[in-house]
Amino acid sequence: MAEHLLQASRQRQVKVMTAAAGSAGQAAVPLLLCALLAPGSAYVLDDSDGLGREFDGIGAISGGGATSRLLVNYPEPYRSQILDYLFKPNFGASLHILKVEIGGDGQTTDGTEPSHMHYALDENYFRGYEWWLMKEAKKRNPRITLMGLPWSFPGWLGKGFNWPYVNLQLTAYYVVSWIVGAKHYHDLDIDYIGIWNERAFDINYIKVLRRMLDYQGLQQVKIIASDNLWEPISASMLLDSELLRVIDVIGAHYPGTHTVKDARLTEKKLWSSEDFSTLNSDVGAGCWGRILNQNYINGYMTATIAWNLVASYYEQLPYGRCGLMTAQEPWSGHYVVEAPIWISAHTTQFTQPGWYYLKTVGHLEKGGSYVALTDGLGNLTIIVETMSEIPELQVWYTKLGKPSERFLFKQLDSLWLLDSGGSFTLELQEDELFTLTTLTTGSKGSYLLPPKSQPFPCVYKDDFNVDYPFFSEAPNFADQTGVFEYFMNIEDPGEHRFTLRQVLNQRPITWAADAFNTISIIGDYKWSNLTIKCDVYLETPEKGGVFIAGRVNKGGILIRSARGVFFWIFANGTYRVTGDLAGWIIYTSGHADVTAKKWYTLTLTINGGFSSGALNGKPLWKNVSVNFPKNGWAAIGTHSFEFAQFDNFHVEAIH
Repeated sequence: MAEHLLQASRQRQVKVMTAAAGSAGQAAVPLLLCALLAPGSAYVLDDSDGLGREFDGIGAISGGGATSRLLVNYPEPYRSQILDYLFKPNFGASLHILKVEIGGDGQTTDGTEPSHMHYALDENYFRGYEWWLMKEAKKRNPRITLMGLPWSFPGWLGKGFNWPYVNLQLTAYYVVSWIVGAKHYHDLDIDYIGIWNERAFDINYIKVLRRMLDYQGLQQVKIIASDNLWEPISASMLLDSELLRVIDVIGAHYPGTHTVKDARLTEKKLWSSEDFSTLNSDVGAGCWGRILNQNYINGYMTATIAWNLVASYYEQLPYGRCGLMTAQEPWSGHYVVEAPIWISAHTTQFTQPGWYYLKTVGHLEKGGSYVALTDGLGNLTIIVETMSEIPELQVWYTKLGKPSERFLFKQLDSLWLLDSGGSFTLELQEDELFTLTTLTTGSKGSYLLPPKSQPFPCVYKDDFNVDYPFFSEAPNFADQTGVFEYFMNIEDPGEHRFTLRQVLNQRPITWAADAFNTISIIGDYKWSNLTIKCDVYLETPEKGGVFIAGRVNKGGILIRSARGVFFWIFANGTYRVTGDLAGWIIYTSGHADVTAKKWYTLTLTINGGFSSGALNGKPLWKNVSVNFPKNGWAAIGTHSFEFAQFDNFHVEAIH
């Protein structure tokens, strides 16, 4: 037996003492006994009564929504470096789990992610970037757990209703096809599948989903539900034996480190399937450190998954910089390895899914907590956080707070327990994280500093004539409603053969307060005075309409109330200039020589408190007063969910 004694004084001084002894019948799996002492009380880590729950891993979410949008367009080598910090074992965050959004064409926090089935007879398993991201994660860590979860669904599944459970078999087929497509086209094995993010669940749908998975030979795919609160899913499982059988994991969002009695009574795995959602500053990193320990201590949760993986979306969108790291400048290559990466490493680099928690874990009397995990083969990892025979222990240390005192994932001198008579002293202060481990595999990976941060180019052009697949998204455009894809126009062999097309003609089953228009933003939120020029093509006669815009001040789940300067033309031969996306604030309007099925060039100039516009180079209006907002992104879009094309986008901004 290996015995460890940790003692803490009133100054949070921890004294560790060890001794070795035999254990009959368990020579290959040494037992562990650890006592953590604080003034007037003792906390004992002891495996003599068996081990605690199996550890399932630490992970993060790409999606919910479009949170990795800008990452895919990063130039090399910076894109690979970012991926290494996220997924490469013993390098950075070394994540065990990657959870991705099953794109459903709807706004799901910071943008839309395209569906693999825009329409009932349309299947494409190369749209979007989540396939690419899962493959890159798997390339770095073949053991990584992959999860999929829908936030929104394409509109055809609802048959006119904003509800995905109109036809249970059809929705199950839609989800199962995504899993089958992942394997068939990308050789990706999906390990867990969810129901509907933070929305109502349908008991019969979950049962149908399980039956369809089994019918397709996907018995190994486990179901997690309901990605909302602990209730009512836990009580429903206790009342329905079939539901209890088909759900493998109960996943709750932002549980505050606590669970409920019904969830524990199910005897299922309990996960915090979405957590964190905090600015990736030192304060957010400290919060993450507490969560990783205390989700198990307080709530018996054996996996914790952060929203989000990497803040790779425009920072002024909702929840800017809430990723484990930041990569929001593909035009410059700049990225930042934030503190939560190294907070994650304190657990992920020294444990693996399949290890077991000791039953005796808990809180420090003076603030903080401790957990201990073992692989059953003699390895032990203890993680101590103060955010509010074993001859040697490796020591890794993080200190948050003042810049002069700050350290991130620093390896300290080893603790040679035999040389010290089996004891050592550890001084603990606030905002610290220690990992004490028998493993010698930890490392703080690093690359040369990435390029310096640069603003979005003040002159930007895109003619969409590229070698990307025709269903891909254009670099730096961030769809907020609708889906804008590269398109090959076989009817136009000339200048407009390759375009960017809005491809939805039906509003999706929404997850957030989607706008009734479609819009894709681009550029620098600080832009104020600028000229935007773009060729546009209306495909819908009579009711069709498209716009270009500047100073767009909102996006994500706030897109419906976006203000800006919007220049619209309509297939009925009119134009309009509005101060908002919804079209309620009308600055000016009038007749324009416009019909569907023809190309037009729109030009919008905003300078100070005035704007002007031109159609095919001829002025349409001049010096219309536009006093709000003062700055924002450029944008393109359509009046409703309708087909339309864009080409030769060009913006010039004056900083």
